[in-house]
Amino acid sequence: MMNEARKVIVVGGGITGLTAAYYVNKRLKEAGCTADVTLVEGAEKLGGRIHTMRKEGFVIEKGPDSFLARKLPIIELSRELGLEGELTGTNPEAKKTYILRDGTLHPMPAGLVLGIPTDIEPFMRTGLVSAKGKARAMMDLVLPKKEDDSDESLGHFLHRRLGKEVLDQIVEPLLAGIYAGDTYALSLQSTFPQFGEMEQQYRSLIYGMISNRKKSQQEALNLPAPGRNSTFLTYKNGLQTLVERLEEVLREGGVTIRTGTKVTELRKEGDRYEVGYEGGQGETADSVILTLPTYHSAELLGDHPAVDKLKAINYVSVANVVIAYREEDANVKFDGSGFLIPRSEGRSITACTWTSTKWLHTAPEGHVLLRCYVGRSGEEDWVHLTDEEIVAKVRKDVAELMGITAEPLFYEVTRLYRSMPQYPVGHLDHVRELRSNLAERMPGVYVTGAGFHGVGLPDCIRQGREAAFEAADRLTGAADGSAAKASAEGTKTAAKV
Repeated sequence: MMNEARKVIVVGGGITGLTAAYYVNKRLKEAGCTADVTLVEGAEKLGGRIHTMRKEGFVIEKGPDSFLARKLPIIELSRELGLEGELTGTNPEAKKTYILRDGTLHPMPAGLVLGIPTDIEPFMRTGLVSAKGKARAMMDLVLPKKEDDSDESLGHFLHRRLGKEVLDQIVEPLLAGIYAGDTYALSLQSTFPQFGEMEQQYRSLIYGMISNRKKSQQEALNLPAPGRNSTFLTYKNGLQTLVERLEEVLREGGVTIRTGTKVTELRKEGDRYEVGYEGGQGETADSVILTLPTYHSAELLGDHPAVDKLKAINYVSVANVVIAYREEDANVKFDGSGFLIPRSEGRSITACTWTSTKWLHTAPEGHVLLRCYVGRSGEEDWVHLTDEEIVAKVRKDVAELMGITAEPLFYEVTRLYRSMPQYPVGHLDHVRELRSNLAERMPGVYVTGAGFHGVGLPDCIRQGREAAFEAADRLTGAADGSAAKASAEGTKTAAKV
């Protein structure tokens, strides 16, 4: 048993920071250590990008709107917090998703997994890809595998395996919803490492996806009931349910929460660290967990080559526009979850979710809720527009593509500046170098979050948990390599979706 108090400061109150604070506090107490944990957030509210608006019977997500059901860290955390019963899946009658081609919405062929065909017959019938493009994609079945497993760009890999047309018309629009990036600038190993692993194991990406799909169906049997037949999950009253419950549990567990407090300095003082706050105040800690965007963490870590690579990570700015209508005014039959738009279509929006059809809990009866997405890598001019100008462009696309010209009941514009990290080729090597350097120069300081090993909520939760376990085990002398091993495994598999 350890009675000596250990002080840990978690910087950043987004989902990674909340998770890190929860698990480090829990781990220290389980080890018999008197835990003194402080969570510091620069904004006035916790949750980072998570922001649920509950308005007039609508449940509106202004940030992320769901998470992948089969990524277990968020399922495990929900169970620990007593939230499993709050989970809900998508409408089983809204399975269909469309992709725009030449101004027409085409249904995605059955059997596509992340844009990769796992059922050949529906793929060969789709109007999304020309006969030449389909023939090129089928070359994946006979092409040799790459001779080594070194990193390359996601775009180069998919172009090499499936051809440019399938990449441009199907895969890139799907993946843009996750990273909003240029696939030719994104690291394969940092985003979809399973693609490369499948090529190495099965030689063919299509064969690999078919095999993996069967395995995923079996694994789904272990998920909570709502996740067994739904790719995505959320909470019945919005994602902020998780934030609110974490805050409640942290306060009950004795964690100090400081909002509206910006960290301006991190300095090593002997075996401890001085964390300076805006306004001149500060605290001393045994361990510090930074869960900020990489450009903010880099400002606190000083100048050396490993940190310079953090500064170089680009973040794309995106926005979303939520629009509410009376069902009778919209006068459209929504038979799916929404549609995606390739770059070549030249539209202002990149996708549109038919939210009230996809998620039945999000709108009162007789009403329609749409969520349109704006911005991606290379298409960020919207940042110079007013909200009214953005809405006008969105409504123009909605009118032309769905025929909805009615005045909305209301709209909400959410600007998410520098919100989508773009992992460059070699990103994982850069992260390993940084963490090795930190372990030598600043032992007890950990950096983690969406800018490192995955942008989804489950990825952020996993990373917060790993950092918490490493910090707690170091402070209690219980480090046996298990946390480090878990972190390494997370690095390898973080982006598998």
